[in-house]
Amino acid sequence: MSRAFVNEDSNAEQTSQPVERLVSESPNYVTAHGLVQLQNQVRALQGQHREQTELGEKADKQRLVNIERDLRYYTQRQQSALVVTPALSTEKVQIGSWVTYADEHDHRQRVQLVGEDQADAAHGLINWGSPLGRALLGAQPGDEVLCKRPAGDQLIEILEIEADAGP
Repeated sequence: MSRAFVNEDSNAEQTSQPVERLVSESPNYVTAHGLVQLQNQVRALQGQHREQTELGEKADKQRLVNIERDLRYYTQRQQSALVVTPALSTEKVQIGSWVTYADEHDHRQRVQLVGEDQADAAHGLINWGSPLGRALLGAQPGDEVLCKRPAGDQLIEILEIEADAGP
């Protein structure tokens, strides 16, 4: 008998190993709110893991593997978190600061510098280690800074710095 017809379903139950989430080599600076988000993510993943393992043989094996991968990542990020002091200065941009800036076309934007895992550009939360974050970090109102981006450099002027008012 041909090997092609033996154990047809032997691979049906196998799960594929997901690609591990890469952990940044940059310091894991987070705001207090960013730490809470990491803690909540770990708690949620632990709950999902518990639910899947309680199902035993009925568990979705691929889902369990993905949950375990994410749990490793977020647990490591939580353990390596370096909580920054709240940004209270309105004279110098720091992690946690809200910054209003204008580009050379006077297009104004307001962003907050946050940790890598808290970043959400659609909501104005910018990773402190991104090109924009690095350009803003340490700047003062009235400063013009050069943001070096792959799409081209951009000159921006710092208009206002606001203290972090929390979540």
